[in-house]
Amino acid sequence: VQLQASGGGLVQAGGSLRLSCAASGRSFKHDTLGWFRQAPGEEREFVAASFRNSGTTFYGDSVKGRFTISRDSAKNMLYLQMNNLKPEDTAVYFCAAGVATITSTVRRGSAYNYWGQGTLVTVSS
Repeated sequence: VQLQASGGGLVQAGGSLRLSCAASGRSFKHDTLGWFRQAPGEEREFVAASFRNSGTTFYGDSVKGRFTISRDSAKNMLYLQMNNLKPEDTAVYFCAAGVATITSTVRRGSAYNYWGQGTLVTVSS
């Protein structure tokens, strides 16, 4: 089982990026899929989650209204569209998959069993 995140890069403030996460090894159709990020010297932060195959999504307060999480279960892919990027969005972004069965746990890293290797997003001012 493997998650591979990609799509990071350098972008100016106000710009956009789309992160992708390719899952392999088994179907993640029924998993909760999420994005987390970690800036240098900071703790890991919840960014967004797609709860199982319900269509229900969750966002961290700092990205709400700017980021959109989506999934393509047929392709075993997870995406994060990031718009109006700010310098404080600079971080390594990780995708994750887990079998969370209640929505109250989706913001916790402990709810996820599988993690990608991370992709770096740098936003310049």
